[in-house]
Amino acid sequence: MLAVCYDFDRTLTPGDMQAQGFIQSVGEDVNEFWRQSNKLAVENDMDMNLAYMLTMVKKAKGKFYVTRRALNEYGAKIELYRGTEEWFGRIDEYGRERGICVEHYIISSGLKEMIEGTAIARHFKKIYASAFCYDEDGVPVWPAQAINYTNKTQFLFRIEKGCLDINDHEGVNEYIRPEELRVPLRNVVYIGDSDTDIPCMKLVNSYGGHAIGVFDPEKKDKQKVFRLMANNRIRYFAPADYSEGGELDGLLKAVIDKTAAYEKLEERHVENLGEMRKNS
Repeated sequence: MLAVCYDFDRTLTPGDMQAQGFIQSVGEDVNEFWRQSNKLAVENDMDMNLAYMLTMVKKAKGKFYVTRRALNEYGAKIELYRGTEEWFGRIDEYGRERGICVEHYIISSGLKEMIEGTAIARHFKKIYASAFCYDEDGVPVWPAQAINYTNKTQFLFRIEKGCLDINDHEGVNEYIRPEELRVPLRNVVYIGDSDTDIPCMKLVNSYGGHAIGVFDPEKKDKQKVFRLMANNRIRYFAPADYSEGGELDGLLKAVIDKTAAYEKLEERHVENLGEMRKNS
């Protein structure tokens, strides 16, 4: 099993999802929207993700209702990086041919409802992202989840143990023998673009997994990934181009090849452990 985990903004899409239609629809300048949202967070000692969620609802008041359906529709308009829509099926097939089941996950501070509206949402086993709690009319009444850069790591542990339900508190804290983990962290790929991904990148790297930094293929600004590499946060970087034959495509296929080879040795290790315990 190989789990490929993605940040969303600037990893699968060139910009912030809120700035691709929603902010414009409330008549706000994108930079001003974020300035006001960050100001709200600072003045109230507030999580910045909770602040942007509240700012979205406040800015839309008197203009239109923010609903789950509306957020899905804004999500459908999000621009994706080149090759993204075809990426998942191709990577899955490559894994199957080598005996590796590949699963895809989103771990993002963006809005789950918007991600669910994208053309690629169906490819993810789970989408872990900030989300609203809704009333019977589908109108937000309270935050359901606010995911920031530090609590992103909990979802890697959930994936590792197979405890994917965010309310499964006992399972995620239960001890599981290393050889019984559903997706050991050595078989996790984390793809992200910036400092907000550092805790996940560091965790994956420390257990022998694969942390990959991506940068915009049009702008070609590699300063962030150079810094991540210099600080040992990532092992590789590539342009965020998911096309067949591209750098990222080749990198993921190499990871799958390595995983297939390593897991054959790991199977032998587990067999030997079982024999030892049976005869001890």
